[in-house]
Amino acid sequence: MEERVEGVFHRLVDGACRRWPRPAPPPHLLKSCRIISHRGEHDNHSRFENTLAAFDAAADAGVWGIELDLRWTRDRVPVVFHDPDTRRLFNEDIKISHMALDILKEKFPLIPTLSEVVDRYGGRLHLMMEIKTEPYPNPAVQGRRLQQRLKNLAPGKDFHLMGLHPEMFGYFGFLPAKAFVPIARIRIDRFSRMAAAHRWGGIAGHYLLTTHGLLARHHQLDQGVGTGFADSRRCLFREVARGVDWIFSNRAAEMQAICRGI
Repeated sequence: MEERVEGVFHRLVDGACRRWPRPAPPPHLLKSCRIISHRGEHDNHSRFENTLAAFDAAADAGVWGIELDLRWTRDRVPVVFHDPDTRRLFNEDIKISHMALDILKEKFPLIPTLSEVVDRYGGRLHLMMEIKTEPYPNPAVQGRRLQQRLKNLAPGKDFHLMGLHPEMFGYFGFLPAKAFVPIARIRIDRFSRMAAAHRWGGIAGHYLLTTHGLLARHHQLDQGVGTGFADSRRCLFREVARGVDWIFSNRAAEMQAICRGI
């Protein structure tokens, strides 16, 4: 329900933003902006979110990074999927955490493992990986397995771990503080203070809530700021002109084409 309400809010705000005239930023800013494809390029009909096909489409469009969601199978393997169950996308009410990897792959072959995604895009696209809030039955094992899958990537440079509940970051003590980015839905000031105190890699939130003062605060701390979702030309221009570091979009390929002047 919370995500549905948030989706309505995003559509209303974006509808207003796309009607607000914005001058185009200087070409050098457009060409250097870092656009992140939210769950890859998908429509959940011909191409599903969080799949290799969705991420391939983002890579082919030349976007800087991809956002993906991490969950765990029953046998503690990290896979890339947003929801706790498969009902919304595949019309079957089965929890990801209740399936061993071999069963999941047999029933839902489109769901990739984190290893598949890292092998295919690691070092080529920046990976913004959202840790979903769920029980961790064996955090030591899960932490070691995540560490193994990310061992060839540089934290902060090649990837970040994101989360709506920053207490989840405690499961991944093998990573430096700069690898973590909290996602603020509403309480962005509180999350901003936490990011500053812990020296995390930055903060992400809705562009309407991300003020110029907040941007300046984190840039002074050498931290990044990400906003979502820039899904129209005028919203993209606004975020580029403000100096936002990571621009999340559900239409990232289209936004990237605008930046290239296509």
